Amino acid sequence: MKRKVSLDEISDGRLYTRNDMVRAGCGDCRGCSACCSGMGNSVILDPLDMFRLTVGTGNTFETLMADKIELNVVDGVILPNLKMSGQTETCGFLSREGRCSIHPQRPGICRLFPLGRYYETSGEGQRSFRYFLQIHECPAPNKTKVKVEKWVDTPELNRYEQFICAWHCFLEDVEARLAVEEDDTSVKNINLFLLKLFYIRPYEADVSFYSQFETRLAQAKEVLDLE
Repeated sequence: MKRKVSLDEISDGRLYTRNDMVRAGCGDCRGCSACCSGMGNSVILDPLDMFRLTVGTGNTFETLMADKIELNVVDGVILPNLKMSGQTETCGFLSREGRCSIHPQRPGICRLFPLGRYYETSGEGQRSFRYFLQIHECPAPNKTKVKVEKWVDTPELNRYEQFICAWHCFLEDVEARLAVEEDDTSVKNINLFLLKLFYIRPYEADVSFYSQFETRLAQAKEVLDLE
């Protein structure tokens, strides 16, 4: 999701790598669940999130769509996000005790919070990202310093970061492709194709997610002529 704000407005003005220390530690939240409510449709799910949720909970995409996730248009592309429900607009995975019931399978955006990603393009056209600290999001006082790599809490972080960058770049290319489509039916069909390919079609639990994603990404690029 693109944000039309400057880093100076929302961050401490620094960009971080996985090896940097950042003041994001909040003592295991200590009973606070502020970031699990009122988030609108901002907790967008990527294909790895869907792999984790379906494999980790044993639920299908269709089952999750019943009350835990929903679809919204993000920069021209239809993508799923965690659904906020009830008067308090609370995540459906939050327990009565105010704790995340899917913590081991929580989405990447939840793992990041209150960090965000800042995407960059080098002079050679290479695209990458660094992390930034959102200073107005988490209400926890007296945050401690923690290494970004530890905070993100994701195995195979190098491969994960490569996946995140590849997915982000792909979505940008899809957005550009959809922007020139004059036929609404074609736009709808492309979105449906991507939803089925990356989210609805089940992933194999005993096969590396990244290899499955790379195969599907190559297929999508070929079908949409994005190479």
